[in-house]
Amino acid sequence: MKKITLLFVILISNLIHADTLLHVGNLLNTEDGDISKAVTIHIKGNKIYEITKGYAVANQGDEVINLKDYYVSPGFMDMHVHLAQEYVPKAEREIKVEPEFRALFAANAASKTLLAGFTSVRNLGDGGMETISLKKAIDQGLVIGPRIFTSGKTIATTGGHGDPTNGMSKDNYVPPSPEEGVIDSPEDAIKAVRQRYKDGTDGIKITATGGVLSVAKSGENPQFTDAELNAIVSTANDYGLWTAAHAHGKEGMKRAVLAGINSIEHGTFMDQEVMQLMKEKGTYYVPTIMAGDWVAEKAKIPNFFPELVRPKAEKIGPQIQSTFAEAYKAGVKIAFGTDSGVSAHGDNWQEFILMTSAGMSNKDALRSATIETAKLLRVEDQLGQIKPGMLADIIAFQKNPIEDISTVENVLFVMKDGVIHKQDF
Repeated sequence: MKKITLLFVILISNLIHADTLLHVGNLLNTEDGDISKAVTIHIKGNKIYEITKGYAVANQGDEVINLKDYYVSPGFMDMHVHLAQEYVPKAEREIKVEPEFRALFAANAASKTLLAGFTSVRNLGDGGMETISLKKAIDQGLVIGPRIFTSGKTIATTGGHGDPTNGMSKDNYVPPSPEEGVIDSPEDAIKAVRQRYKDGTDGIKITATGGVLSVAKSGENPQFTDAELNAIVSTANDYGLWTAAHAHGKEGMKRAVLAGINSIEHGTFMDQEVMQLMKEKGTYYVPTIMAGDWVAEKAKIPNFFPELVRPKAEKIGPQIQSTFAEAYKAGVKIAFGTDSGVSAHGDNWQEFILMTSAGMSNKDALRSATIETAKLLRVEDQLGQIKPGMLADIIAFQKNPIEDISTVENVLFVMKDGVIHKQDF
C-alpha cells in the first residue's frame, strides 16, 4: 500500500512539474537577426527557463512541440490599436453604439489579433472602460486575446481630436469633464490623468493635434498648451504611467516632445527639426503607416467619409509613409504600430510590408515589433526576446522573415504565456 501511495505521489509530482519543450529548427534572435539551429526551448508555467542546443529528450509528463521545420520568433507587439472599434463607411455607421456592444466587439478583435501573431498590444483610446475590462477578462482566462496595455479614454481638449461631442448639436450633450477625457487647463489635466490611474490604465494617450477622422476642420493644429502638456506628463510620471501623443502637425509634436512625452503616434508632418528633437529626448515614433494608406484609399470612395474628414484623409494619408522613410534614415527610435481599428483587426502584419517597402530592413522591422516595443512599454525584462526568464510569448512561420518579410502574413503557431492558442500544422 505504501509503495502504491509513493508511486502516486511521484506521478502527481512529475505532472505538476511537467515542462513544455519546443524543438525548434530555426530560432530567430530579434536583437541581431541571427538564427540558432536545432535548439530546445524549455518552458515552465508561463516562462522560458532554459534554451539548450539540440533536441532535448522529454521527461515523463512533458509536452513536446515539434517546430523543427519552422522559424521561431518572439510574439509581435502592436503599439497602436483600438480593439473596441473598426471604421465603416458613413452610410453604415450607427447613431448609437452601446458600451456593452463595444466590449463584445473588442473581445472578438482581440482574438483575431492574437491569432495573427500579436501577443501584446497597446490600446490607445476607448469610449469607456472596454479594454480595461477586456484586459481583466483575458488575464483571468475568460476570453483569449493579446496582453493588453491600455490608456483607457483619450485625453483631449474642448473641440479637439478625441472630444466625444464633436459634430453634435449643443442641445444634445453636457460639456464633457476631465473624468470623461476633455480638459482645458493644467488643473483639468492633472485630474484627467489621476482619473485614468483610478480607472486602472497602464498609460496616458493625448491628442496633441487635430486628427484625420474627427469631425473637425483641422487635422494638424496644436491643441494643448505647454502648461497643460507639462501637467499631463509630470502627473503621469508620478503615477508610473507611460504617455503617448497622437500628432500630425509639427508644432503639436514639438510641444509634446519638449514636455517629455514617451511616443509620437502618426507624426505625419514631422520635419528634421522634430526628428532631431526626438533623438535628443529619446522619444519613440509609432508611424501607423497602415492607417495612412487605408484612409488615403478610402478617401477616393464617394461618401465613405464625412465631407469634413475626406480632405484631411486625402492630404495626410499619403504623407505618413514618406515621413516614416525620413525618420528611419535620421535614426529616430521606431516602435511598430498600426492604428488597427481604423483598418481591420487581424491585418496588423501589413504594417511590416509598408515599413520595408519604405526602406526599413526586414531585421529592423522585426526588431521594431519586438525589442523596441518592449522598451517603449518598459517591459524589456519580460518581453521582446526568447531568453531564459522571459515570458513564453512565441510564434512560428514557414519561412525566415529576415529573408522574406511576407511570411509574417501566415503565422502558424502562437503561444502566449506558455499557452498554445494556434497550431496550424
